[in-house]
Amino acid sequence: MIIRKMFKLILNLLFLHFFITTTCIANEDFATWLDKFQTRAINSGISDKVVKDIMGNAKFLPKVIEYDRYQPEFYEDTFTYIKKRSSNRKIKEGIKLYKKEKLIIETVEKDFDVEKELLLALMGIETNFGKYLGKMDIISSLATLSYDKRRSEFFTKELLILLKLVDKKIIDKNILYGSWAGAFGNFQFMPRTIKNYAIDYNKNKTIELKKIEDSFASAANYLKTIGWKKNQPCFYKIDLKDNIPKKYLNSSARNIKNKKQISFLKKYIKDFDKLDIKDNLKAAIIIPDKDIIPGAETLNPAYIIFENYEKILNWNRSLRFALAVCTLKESFKNEI
Repeated sequence: MIIRKMFKLILNLLFLHFFITTTCIANEDFATWLDKFQTRAINSGISDKVVKDIMGNAKFLPKVIEYDRYQPEFYEDTFTYIKKRSSNRKIKEGIKLYKKEKLIIETVEKDFDVEKELLLALMGIETNFGKYLGKMDIISSLATLSYDKRRSEFFTKELLILLKLVDKKIIDKNILYGSWAGAFGNFQFMPRTIKNYAIDYNKNKTIELKKIEDSFASAANYLKTIGWKKNQPCFYKIDLKDNIPKKYLNSSARNIKNKKQISFLKKYIKDFDKLDIKDNLKAAIIIPDKDIIPGAETLNPAYIIFENYEKILNWNRSLRFALAVCTLKESFKNEI
């Protein structure tokens, strides 16, 4: 027993030494990267003052790398993922927010022609209606992910965009706290999304994505711009027949393939007549568990998805995320 405890202690000490050593090395390399990035940022037209003021406090955050490698979209089965994000508690909290902010939410819905239930669902899943906006230093998070080799160029561009937004006084540099991935505000906008879609809805000359007016309007503006169609279906859960060719089964959110008219796909769906879907709609079939959950069945669970569903994939490229959003949306529709 004593030998086992000593062996375990030695292993822990070795691991601690390894972690400290690798973190120190990473920090040294990060400092070199940071110098080069600041030069690139200044050369891109961002003011020297803003670059040095903001990036001077940037730190390498090992926890961000850990989060990046372990995301719930990649290990939870579809049933569990959706259930957690569309619970009765979530519905009650959304209704409570809606009643409190009814006037502004309904005004946004009217102005942008995007359902209030969809906006509530997105906010509820992204930040639990503004209760979990994230406490990470976004600058350090983006810098860490930019320094990391996995998706370096993507996050480097996001960081440059954010610095430009601060330089132009569109975003207040003092409130840049959010998710580990650099997302910000009630709807977790990345810098590029802020640049392209966020709006100053209340006309106070600052985009405030942690407040209801600007955040709801910006989310609605994004959805309207990418082509969301109000009151059109998102998905239906289906039971597939065994004779469906594999080429019609999509297990990846990256590229939905073989979209067909419902009139073509319905022959592969059991009890299709009970679904009451118009034949002229274009759709695709997804099997979200197949490539992620070990031992998952090929044909179960399965869903038939439509154009609106793919718009949610633009928001977050996850089959489960889009299913959860549309599920919660329908729950709100039944309650409001």
